[in-house]
Amino acid sequence: MSIFPFILVVLFGISMAQLQVGIPDEKEKTTALKDLLSRIDLDELMKKDEPPLEFPDTLEGFEYAFNDHGQLRHIKTGEPFVFNYREDLHRWNQKRYEALGEIITKHVYELLEKDCNLQKVYLPIDATENEPKSFIFMSKDAMTNPDKMLVLIHGSGVVRAGQWARRLIINEDINSGTQIPYIKRAMKEGYAVVVLNPNENYIEVEKSKPLAQQQSPDSSDEPAEKRERRERIPKDNKKKRDFYEKYRNPQKEKETLQLYIRENGSPEEHALYVWDNFISKTAAENVFFVAHSYGGLAFVELMIQREADVKSKVTAVALTDSVHNVWHQEANKTIREWMRENCCNWVSSSEPLDTSVESMLPDCPRVSAGTERHELTSWKSFNSIFRFFKEALEAKNTKNKTASTRRSNRIRSEEF
Repeated sequence: MSIFPFILVVLFGISMAQLQVGIPDEKEKTTALKDLLSRIDLDELMKKDEPPLEFPDTLEGFEYAFNDHGQLRHIKTGEPFVFNYREDLHRWNQKRYEALGEIITKHVYELLEKDCNLQKVYLPIDATENEPKSFIFMSKDAMTNPDKMLVLIHGSGVVRAGQWARRLIINEDINSGTQIPYIKRAMKEGYAVVVLNPNENYIEVEKSKPLAQQQSPDSSDEPAEKRERRERIPKDNKKKRDFYEKYRNPQKEKETLQLYIRENGSPEEHALYVWDNFISKTAAENVFFVAHSYGGLAFVELMIQREADVKSKVTAVALTDSVHNVWHQEANKTIREWMRENCCNWVSSSEPLDTSVESMLPDCPRVSAGTERHELTSWKSFNSIFRFFKEALEAKNTKNKTASTRRSNRIRSEEF
């Protein structure tokens, strides 16, 4: 039984007793409540209320595995993952889900290397041994393939390289939730591949006690007025806050410090860094992007920062339910015109796949992804996107061939 309903039941009992014997004054109420609370072992109740936040660090430890269809299933029962493993313990269930999510992330990394034959490349490229690092994944021919390259950018949140949506991986299957189908098809069709990791912006280290305690009020950057107000707060109020916090978060988690990765401290910085150090230097004449959700915003920001380079290198861009906004991001007219010609956004919609969808923004065309679920848009538009890339490449080759023919004819006529 949760501790809060327990206390409510007890207090309700006190109130009923008061109605029977007459309403006491405030002093008697306070005394009665203090007497009640003094007889409750709060620590023991909270231990029963929420188990320790300690979870397995492997799929086997969770007793789950992916079957032949890429679905996560319980090893013994064959049932899908159950979020509400313990009733009325939402925080504990959420922490358990997050712990499983971290294992899923590592599992996807392993698939990228072993199943897709990609290489992990650490960032920054000139990082020292002790500084925080991130990484991306690249095919072995990423820098040497002279023909075409596919670049994948996921959205914001907990997802990492190789994922579209953690929820889909856990509740649906590997294919719908990861970028693996894109990678395998791209490599089969002769693309080099680069998988960005825009949410890996920092590492977390546990704060040591001396570090947490070393800032005295005198050395703090806290304004003097604010510090004085804080110090004037009565001790009783602090006790009340501590008492409430103990119930709200009975198992206080470790304090951590975020150490940001140089030149990769945000998705936008990361996209720019990978462009400058890898994509712009690749031998591929045709670069294609698939960018989901916030990944679309990161791509538009990349265009704003490197407009001429992107235009000369990128053949087509497929956005899936992108959250970019050309007005808020202040994309100029030439960028908007280029996006209208070379981009398409598959958006969540109840309309059939590839049906045109109206947009209030003057950028790229929008079509239905054939689903109303945001996280599924990349998977549902999979075949349409590769068809879009094929048509864009054919159109570019035809245009170049026509231009080349015109130049040849002009040269021959000038000879006479």
